[in-house]
Amino acid sequence: MQSVLIAASLFLLLAACTVGCQERSDPENTVSANAKRQMIEPAQPLPASGRMEPGEPAAPFVLTERSGAAFDSASLRGKVWLGSVFFANCPGPCFRENQAIAEILGLISEPDFIAVSLTCDPENDTPDVLRRYADRFEADPTRWKFLTGSMEIIKTVANTTLLLPAEVGIHSERGVVFDREGRLRGSYHLLQPDRVSLLVKLIRDVLAEPAPDAAANPVDRLPDSGIAPTSGEPAR
Repeated sequence: MQSVLIAASLFLLLAACTVGCQERSDPENTVSANAKRQMIEPAQPLPASGRMEPGEPAAPFVLTERSGAAFDSASLRGKVWLGSVFFANCPGPCFRENQAIAEILGLISEPDFIAVSLTCDPENDTPDVLRRYADRFEADPTRWKFLTGSMEIIKTVANTTLLLPAEVGIHSERGVVFDREGRLRGSYHLLQPDRVSLLVKLIRDVLAEPAPDAAANPVDRLPDSGIAPTSGEPAR
């Protein structure tokens, strides 16, 4: 009988230790592990072919902004911009990711700096959905673009320009900085305060650089977003 009690005690102690380790490994402990796997996956290595390299100008693209107007990346010429990927129905990290972007935009008020956020769930994230989502952050439409469109184009832009993974409901939580010539300058994790501080410093450093010559040779465009804009004029 005594051996049974000892065995039972050891089992309970082991179970308690296991639970404790699980809680420590997930300090936020706010979303189930299964839900986290569904909404965020670690950044996976991407194929080298077709990807831009740091310092190389980003390929142009056309998607649809939350206003319903076409957004042509040519409008980013001469601006420093912060790219990211998210989706509106994400139950946790995406909201915090976009809170960080809102804070960065509050810290850096220069009109030549804007944020560009691509949804990785375009089937559900229509312009109307993105408009309501952006309102939660009081996002200035002139300084923060929320883009939807064809998943094929979104994935291409994310993978080859932002160098971030993007599948339906799967993305990275990094913010990627581009200079006025569309060259990738660096990226940092948006959910880590120390990384956000480095991101802010990088943006300010890039903003302080001289503006490039406005006359640049155009390059071929990617296909349109696949969503018909409600306005004939590109969003600026």
